[in-house]
Amino acid sequence: MTSSEILFDSPADPVVEGPVLQVEDLHVSFPSEAGRVQAVRGLSYQVSPGEVLGIVGESGSGKSVSSLAVMGLLPSSARITGSIKFQGRELIGRTDTELSKIRGRRISMVFQDPLSALTPVYTVGDQIAEAILVHRGGAVSKQAANKRAVELLDLVGIPNAAERAKAFPHEFSGGMRQRAVIAMAIANDPDLIIADEPTTALDVTVQAQVLQLLETAQEVTGAGIVIITHDLGVVAGFADRLMVMYAGRAVETGKVDEIYQQPRMPYTLGLLGSIPRLDVGEKQPLVPITGQPPSLTDLPPGCPFAPRCPMVVDACHTAEPPLIEVDGSAEHHAACIRTGEIAATDAEGAEAAAEIFGAEVVEEAEIAKVPREQRDTVLELDHLVKEYPINKGVVFKRRVGTVHAVAGISFDIREGETLGLVGESGCGKTTTLMEILGLQKPMAGEISVLGTNVSSLDSKRRKAIRRDLSVVFQDPMASLDPRLTINDVIAEPMQVHGYGKDEINRRVPELMRLVGLRPEQLSRYPGEFSGGQRQRIGIARALALEPKLVVLDEPVSALDVSIQAGVINLLEELKAKLGLAYLFVAHDLSVVRHIADRVAVMYLGKIIEIGEVDSVFDAPRHPYTQALLSAIPIPDPVKERQRERILLTGDLPSPANPPSGCRFRTRCFLHASLPPEKQRTCIELEPPREVQASDHEAACHFAQIRQVL
Repeated sequence: MTSSEILFDSPADPVVEGPVLQVEDLHVSFPSEAGRVQAVRGLSYQVSPGEVLGIVGESGSGKSVSSLAVMGLLPSSARITGSIKFQGRELIGRTDTELSKIRGRRISMVFQDPLSALTPVYTVGDQIAEAILVHRGGAVSKQAANKRAVELLDLVGIPNAAERAKAFPHEFSGGMRQRAVIAMAIANDPDLIIADEPTTALDVTVQAQVLQLLETAQEVTGAGIVIITHDLGVVAGFADRLMVMYAGRAVETGKVDEIYQQPRMPYTLGLLGSIPRLDVGEKQPLVPITGQPPSLTDLPPGCPFAPRCPMVVDACHTAEPPLIEVDGSAEHHAACIRTGEIAATDAEGAEAAAEIFGAEVVEEAEIAKVPREQRDTVLELDHLVKEYPINKGVVFKRRVGTVHAVAGISFDIREGETLGLVGESGCGKTTTLMEILGLQKPMAGEISVLGTNVSSLDSKRRKAIRRDLSVVFQDPMASLDPRLTINDVIAEPMQVHGYGKDEINRRVPELMRLVGLRPEQLSRYPGEFSGGQRQRIGIARALALEPKLVVLDEPVSALDVSIQAGVINLLEELKAKLGLAYLFVAHDLSVVRHIADRVAVMYLGKIIEIGEVDSVFDAPRHPYTQALLSAIPIPDPVKERQRERILLTGDLPSPANPPSGCRFRTRCFLHASLPPEKQRTCIELEPPREVQASDHEAACHFAQIRQVL
């Protein structure tokens, strides 16, 4: 038996005191045409048993690369130096065969995309059982491994675990797949769990469930956890310590409470200030961090953050500052020569960020000061219905069911107003948008744009009204033609609507300046811009025809929080300057609270609560709204630990077979607590939308206020 087999394959390895993971002076680089990319530069940290370390930073900061180095999953082209010790034993230099003896057994990983992490041709149960059999060898029978797989699926909250273990990954929802991946990660009672963006792209209700599962996994296994994220709200109530990364290295480390309350690095301040606060009714200024992270192929001397820093001085360009102890705390370190000036500011956290970065709240447009009922209606939906047939058969198709995607929704948007439309994936938000943007006669109900019923439009009038209705999509790269220059991308709508060449040549540079980009960039292609810049280009294109209503479909969900803040500020500035009305679709209620005037909460094709944003957020009446709000993390560790969390059980029912009566009753915690006679009301009668307060309606038989913020 080799030494590596003794080190990594014995089930009775002695417990090693001290950190479960210790990383010292880690450097990782990759070859590229422009030179070697220094992805990780001198990173050092440690994780103790039972401790949660949060690693945060923008895309490209080196978060994931450093963790893949720990797992030994980097490509052979990567050059790795330094030290990575797991339970006191060095991992760098080990062969893949040696590392495979601890991967999945002693160290496990939860990847960002669970569908890619699961093999599509094997059942979920078989894949979890395989993780057990591979690492336990002959000690566990296949039958015992299958039984354990079912137990693990039940532990992570998969309903009917024995049956669902036989399903394939594509038959699971996104949240269920992530739960299955967590079940696989804890199958062998690991000592360290690395979770790489485990909640990105998930609904907020599922995100809350996943974080709860990671806490359960820690309790069950006693493992140390490294959670990687770009969202400082996610780790606020979950992590014990925080490490902020920028340009491949740590720029601030310390206990979570200290960093959130007293950040001492301008970059950390910027990240905290860029997050919209769900728990703040009065609109706070958002801090966009201008510029882009530096290229890691040829870093200039000095602090890498200097070109983007509002506190930069000449000394910042001479040498890169090391991590130094701040505020007399042995555990709080920051890489900045101006920590003293930051400490001297009276404000803390996001307030200090706004003060240092000079962020201000955008002033309201004049139209916003006019009472809502006196403004013109730009969009109105009246009992809109959209259904899709479910057909069976290849040659002779027959209808076997109906998907009730939108089941009679009504709302309106007034001039200069933003309505936020929120709800889980599958609730009908996107279908509603497509019905509005199609400008076609709906299946049932009415859609009116600028006072005109779309059912009465002929092709000529339909084209004319499209000038007043535009859209910004979620993925700017997919919505911009990669073969066209930015000039052609922005000019295209004007060409379609017959604008003259001189007018187009004047208008395009004007639009670029309007969204904060330079006209000299017009000759470039979409692929040469960052994600935030591409979204600004999409907004410029949407404004080309001077519309009165802009539909925004998850416009900031794919962006880093620092870039997100800049786009949100831009949308608010444009709204105030141009008097625009927005229909803003999102799953992040923090963003909705910041940007919206009114909010409509959608569930399984129905709007179950609607009203003025502060009224709905401060005094939610519907149990579903209460659950959504409780699931949104707040970037404040103290508040997060004290908050009441409402976790919804089960998944969204199929819109092809919605529950009778109240559609939410199968997941409703209020329904479960009611006496039988009241439960029958929920089962038999569909609740109408009723007035709860001024400009506030909810569809619940037993609506009651429950504050969750």
